Amino acid sequence: MSPTTIAPIERTVRTTNSWLDELKEELGLEDRDQAYHVLRAVLHALRDRLTVAETVDLGAQLPMLLRGLYYEGWTPTEKPRMARKREEFLEQIAVTLRKAPEIYPEAVAWGLFKVLEKHVSQGELRDVKAVLSPDIRALWPRSEAGHGA
Repeated sequence: MSPTTIAPIERTVRTTNSWLDELKEELGLEDRDQAYHVLRAVLHALRDRLTVAETVDLGAQLPMLLRGLYYEGWTPTEKPRMARKREEFLEQIAVTLRKAPEIYPEAVAWGLFKVLEKHVSQGELRDVKAVLSPDIRALWPRSEAGHGA
């Protein structure tokens, strides 16, 4: 490691790239850039529907670099959004990804939720899902035992 390398930053870059690669593979995306935009869109739509406490709890389990992306533009006093319907959740994702009309909001939500299932503790995922409306919660893939930290 060079004297200018900072180990925690190098680790979070590697971890973030790993998450992006998983999402890219899960969704058959062209590159990490697309995966980044998908990850950002879905994380923000999810975050905006959580209580402040749940937003913070989920954020604590994200890699440092993704945590910054997750909190980007967040205004806790305006959350959670009262719009809790599946269509409104998917519309927020679609608007964010409007320059990529070939990307389907429902598919990318499912893909990111599948990645979260691999990296976030099952207890935290239960808490997140409990806050969501049933029709948004239905977008999550079926949990597989043994996943989550």
